[in-house]
Amino acid sequence: MTGPLNWLPRTIILVLLALVIFGPLTNLLIWAVAEQWYYPHKLPVTYGFKYWAEVFKPTGNAMLSLWTSLLIAVLTVLACLAVSIPAGYALARRSLPWRALIMLAFLLPQAFPSVPIYINIARIFYGYGLNGTITGVVLVHTTHGLVFSVWIATAAFAAVDRELEEAARSIGASPLRSFFTVTLPLAAPGIMASAIFVFLESLDEFTGTFFVGVPDVTTLPLLLFNASMEGNYQIASITALILLVPSVGFMLFIERFLKADVLGKVGA
Repeated sequence: MTGPLNWLPRTIILVLLALVIFGPLTNLLIWAVAEQWYYPHKLPVTYGFKYWAEVFKPTGNAMLSLWTSLLIAVLTVLACLAVSIPAGYALARRSLPWRALIMLAFLLPQAFPSVPIYINIARIFYGYGLNGTITGVVLVHTTHGLVFSVWIATAAFAAVDRELEEAARSIGASPLRSFFTVTLPLAAPGIMASAIFVFLESLDEFTGTFFVGVPDVTTLPLLLFNASMEGNYQIASITALILLVPSVGFMLFIERFLKADVLGKVGA
């Protein structure tokens, strides 16, 4: 289209994108401050922070669920890093047989429908007494977190110049010392980014937590689900906003560290 109306298609596309991105967020914000909102009113009848007080009161479940979610996310990050740092280094630096298959194996948890997998995991965990425990939930979260941590750690180690390690070795550094003083610090931004991805994945994980953790382990996503099913959209919206804050903050943080040269090494 040419002429004075050539801006119209772009404007329509931008408006539609804005509605898709900011529409649900605006709805959350309105529900978070709505004390009374019922049909046929298009907007809340009464505004206030009554439900915020309900969420953050000492006897409420929200803060306990938040601390539980944070604890599980931190433990998941530690478990994933304990596997991904040595695995990522070996996959990036060593000539391993079947390397491509090993990398592919870490993607398998994402390749199959999650519900039947979690049902079987819950059955197995029940035999070991892991159902309804934080340990069981952390193990489930770690299975998914390894997808991010191993692949990104492998890319981070692959992006480190091998000549720097060789220079450290040439002046007398042992392999272990050159790893901790040269390789690991240079790969740290990528590893930090993978840890943040794992943290966010764990913080938002619902399905695995539902099948393995319920009823004894309640995280924020489970609280959000329960509030939604009970029709308490104010509590659900406030909980969703709480979950949104670390996600946005960490993604902005990741953008500073996960550069194109690291991403280009993924799967290499």
